[in-house]
Amino acid sequence: MARTSPFEFVQQVRTEVSKVTWPSRKETIITTVMVFIMVVLSAIFFFAADQVLSFVVSFILGIGR
Repeated sequence: MARTSPFEFVQQVRTEVSKVTWPSRKETIITTVMVFIMVVLSAIFFFAADQVLSFVVSFILGIGR
């Protein structure tokens, strides 16, 4: 594999970075909000699933009453 000089490497990096399509501020905000919504929904789902499974296991084992 050929060695690349630091100057050539920096040029290659700049060329590749210029090809990137960067999201707009609006797209970034919308995506961030969607991620937070999904995190909250996931947390609620897993909390509910944990509570149901805890109740079922307690009922089967006859503990907690």
